[in-house]
Amino acid sequence: MAAYNVYVNVKSIGKRKPALRSKPYVLNGDVTTLRDLITLVVENEVSLYNSKESDAMLLPYLAQDQIDGQSVSGKVSFGRIYSNKKADIEKAVATALQGFEDGLFRVLINDTEAKSLDVAVTIKDGDTLTFIRLTFLSGRLW
Repeated sequence: MAAYNVYVNVKSIGKRKPALRSKPYVLNGDVTTLRDLITLVVENEVSLYNSKESDAMLLPYLAQDQIDGQSVSGKVSFGRIYSNKKADIEKAVATALQGFEDGLFRVLINDTEAKSLDVAVTIKDGDTLTFIRLTFLSGRLW
């Protein structure tokens, strides 16, 4: 099993706020297709989500620097999950793959768009992965 140190950008088209910065990310697994890449990223993220604590804080508060730091992203929260329900990895992977097929997000590897789930991809250390979430414009559909 290979481990890759890559950078991930997550962008949302249509947002007025600036795009998020690149953040280091470790991919643990073999990647040969875009399907493998999306599956691996979703499995990692669901595992991180499921490992978060779900208990209530004794004295919930945020320091001003925490509020300031979080307000840049547009959401201020305690970072807690208030439910004991865990995410299902298989359902999350299926939803992500369906979302890609439905055109809800795009994936770029080093500024080159991967257009099909079964396209061969090569990931190496230092690569930049960009996930662009496409949002619908408000107004009339037609």
